[in-house]
Amino acid sequence: MAEMLKALVLGIVQGITEWLPISSTGHLLLLDEVLHISLGDDARELFMVIIQLASILAVVVLYFSTLNPFTPHKDKQQRNATYLLWVKVLIATIPAGIAGVLLDDYMEAHLYRWPVIASALFAYGVLYLFLEKSSIGRASKRVTDLTSLTYRDAVMLGCFQMLALVPGTSRSGSTILGGIVIGLERQAAAQFSFFMAIPIMAGASLLKLLKLGFSYSVQEYVLLAVGFVSSFIVSLLCIKVLIAYVRKHDFSVFGIYRIALSIVVVAFFLTVGA
Repeated sequence: MAEMLKALVLGIVQGITEWLPISSTGHLLLLDEVLHISLGDDARELFMVIIQLASILAVVVLYFSTLNPFTPHKDKQQRNATYLLWVKVLIATIPAGIAGVLLDDYMEAHLYRWPVIASALFAYGVLYLFLEKSSIGRASKRVTDLTSLTYRDAVMLGCFQMLALVPGTSRSGSTILGGIVIGLERQAAAQFSFFMAIPIMAGASLLKLLKLGFSYSVQEYVLLAVGFVSSFIVSLLCIKVLIAYVRKHDFSVFGIYRIALSIVVVAFFLTVGA
């Protein structure tokens, strides 16, 4: 029962932090150190992959009509607009996709360390505060919905997504704030960020699944299922909350939170290592 509760908590935290610009990696690193869920090394890695896939499935479910060109109520013009949206999403996926394939092993070997994560949390927290208080964050935006998004915007957002390869930066934070910098309204930037996550995270997760295999105990599969379901349900709620939030608020609160979390991470690991 205790292990199921740990899996539930990890799934909930993944569902919240994957979509908010506060770094799921930073939170899961801390929690994993505290909770010590009883899984083998491969099963633990698979668990993290599975709860990420659950978050992606939540986006697909919530935006199924938007992303599906074959929805019955769409006319020819709307179907063409959906096809173009997918083209832009795939274009935006290319930079991070290439970098991820080339650098994944290096990143895991050298950057998945608490000093890197804490530094990224702090640096991006300061950046959030700076951008939101500057003229960039307050300026009127030229892209108010995804139909106005250009191919150049898609490439630029793809480049911003590459920054999320560094643990602690936050994929959604990098792409949403990148969108604000190049002239997207927060809501449009958030939605496109969600859509960009589908191919890049689904592809990376599937590669991990093939690498890790499926030879696990019944108990491990139960924990995987608990984490998956909790991450999926919480992701559904969190995406809705974030879209509602960005309509009326900026990201300053997330900047403050990231700075505070970076301090907690440093204090925790210095204390543990002492």
